[in-house]
Amino acid sequence: MATIGVFDSGVGGLSVLREIRHLLPSADLLYVADSGHAPYGERSAAFIAARVDTIATFFHQAGVTAIVVACNTASAVAAHSLRARFDLPVVAIEPAIKPAAQRTRSGVIGVLATPRTLRSPGIARLVDAHGRGVRVLMQACPGWVEQVERGELGGERTEAMVARAIQPLLAQGADTLVLGCTHFPLLRDVIARLAGPNVELIDPAPAVARELARRLADAPAGVGRVGTERFWTTGPIAQARAVIPALWGRPAPILEWPA
Repeated sequence: MATIGVFDSGVGGLSVLREIRHLLPSADLLYVADSGHAPYGERSAAFIAARVDTIATFFHQAGVTAIVVACNTASAVAAHSLRARFDLPVVAIEPAIKPAAQRTRSGVIGVLATPRTLRSPGIARLVDAHGRGVRVLMQACPGWVEQVERGELGGERTEAMVARAIQPLLAQGADTLVLGCTHFPLLRDVIARLAGPNVELIDPAPAVARELARRLADAPAGVGRVGTERFWTTGPIAQARAVIPALWGRPAPILEWPA
């Protein structure tokens, strides 16, 4: 039976975990929210690589059959090293520039992400490969990750942050916005309302879940079995026990790191 380790710099990767659970209902899911070190977008590459190594080692010792890097920044920095080190599927995430470039009608897309993700060579590679003939606008979104970590998915402060980030993109004709951080789909309702009905939001999480399912196609299906979930956090445990079940949509066992 598949046991999948999923991690993010915080609770944002729950947006990916939801898609995985939808496609793989019988799998057991382990999730680490590295909230004590969020946001990764403001950390050095060496720091991020060390955190990724620590969490992946924990998953490997727990006997997972696959690892999902549910963080754009961590994927850009360390996914290649995980694939070299561990002999199991490692599925990473990246901003969905390709589908956004294919679906834009105005020829202008906006990429919403953390500063480090926007500076990463991976973004430049994606734009070079898929952004030809399309204007790609990069927009850092300071404060968004912290709002999601606190569970503040609405309200005046959150809406003001979102508006400041997306209004310049809309003013330049962007009709497609890439949610380039796994925390951002958790703000989807606010973003969609402020962007308006003519702007499409692109979330790569469903594609990540599909790729994982493809990589695990040979695993026992476990028909009729209900998979389990276990959560760990490196941040304040009381906050995690309030925020994670609210975002996940049901009660969940949450442990402090280390387990």
